[in-house]
Amino acid sequence: MAGHRIFSTSVASVYPLYIAKAEKKGRSKAEVDEIFRWLTGHDQASLEAELASKTTFEDFFANAPELNPNRALITGVVCGIRVETIEDPLMRELRYLDKLVDELAKGKKMEKILRRPAP
Repeated sequence: MAGHRIFSTSVASVYPLYIAKAEKKGRSKAEVDEIFRWLTGHDQASLEAELASKTTFEDFFANAPELNPNRALITGVVCGIRVETIEDPLMRELRYLDKLVDELAKGKKMEKILRRPAP
């Protein structure tokens, strides 16, 4: 999937769609931001800077401060494809993000979404 159009799309252009999807189901922008931060290691200020600079998805993931090692625990189907079987590393990162936002919109608890151990 090298050179897929989404790779050169700015994160900022898709971000409002993630927010809208979450809010339509009673979830919040803050929760979407928490997902972005958990996945990429950004803090809120650096996430907002990336959005403001219209960083592409390719650069966003390539320059992420620290991709969460627990993201490999994300499994399931997004757009009819199992995320754990996606071979292209960048497309897999994108689908991880999609899957987490899907889980948020479906009402899952943040602890489950972020693959945190039960207390």
